[in-house]
Amino acid sequence: MCGIVGLHLREASLYPQLGSLLTGMLGQMCDRGPDSAGMAIYGDPRLSPAGESTVSILDAPTPANELAAELSARVGVAVGAVDSAPTVVLHGALAAADLVAAVRAVAPTARIIGSGDSVAVLKGVGDPLELAHRFGLPAASGWQGVAHTRMATESAVTAEGSHPFSVGVDQCLVHNGSFSNHLTIKRELERAGTVFDSDNDTEVGARFVARQLAEGADLEKALRLLGERFDGFYTLLVSTAESFAVVRDPIACKPAAIAETPQWVAMASEYRALSGLPGIDDARIFEPEPEEV
Repeated sequence: MCGIVGLHLREASLYPQLGSLLTGMLGQMCDRGPDSAGMAIYGDPRLSPAGESTVSILDAPTPANELAAELSARVGVAVGAVDSAPTVVLHGALAAADLVAAVRAVAPTARIIGSGDSVAVLKGVGDPLELAHRFGLPAASGWQGVAHTRMATESAVTAEGSHPFSVGVDQCLVHNGSFSNHLTIKRELERAGTVFDSDNDTEVGARFVARQLAEGADLEKALRLLGERFDGFYTLLVSTAESFAVVRDPIACKPAAIAETPQWVAMASEYRALSGLPGIDDARIFEPEPEEV
């Protein structure tokens, strides 16, 4: 079943409330996905300090502080680490691609679950609200966040199988539903050189979108191309550093609600996750049409 929530803040005065608002939204979706959860926060100064790139990993081979010290020695600049077990978020004043390369060299068995200039990805197994508090989500700030509660259908209940899938710089995708032809598309992408980290159908969608964006498509076009190629029942929320987009399958089988005010835009699988947002009584609330981006 799964639950999706997302919040994009247009008003800077609300940035300190991002984490608390997102936690409230996530808490309303726990019954839709009790297995595991994940979240992505854009712009939090603790997780992704301004002017620094960020890499989020699972399966760190050494304690977070030791890994940060090894990376600092390798890249020649200070690398910080935030230990949100099982996730470790690393950050430093160098290009994201260079920090990713250093992590791969120093910790080749670690699984990279996100990277960019402003995003931190946190994943874990267990009750979604308990994970949110363990990760410090209520205290997080920033301009945008997405989160997901998972009820596993296509792959095992693991932290790496949790959403969001972040396979492009500052990009995240969360998914409610399932793709029925993802293995066919996965084989096509593999022949084109794409490497996968899991057997999850959502990762196929994420890597398809990331490839379209890398080849010059904008987010709307990338999702329209996904709709042309992927079969199944789904609602997707895809975020970048600037925005997020929502799309549903051709018969809109999976639920979605969007609320918009001059101060923020929010999306959730059900309206109850939006009901606690400030100014919700005056928001424009609507349900996306089938295939509408």
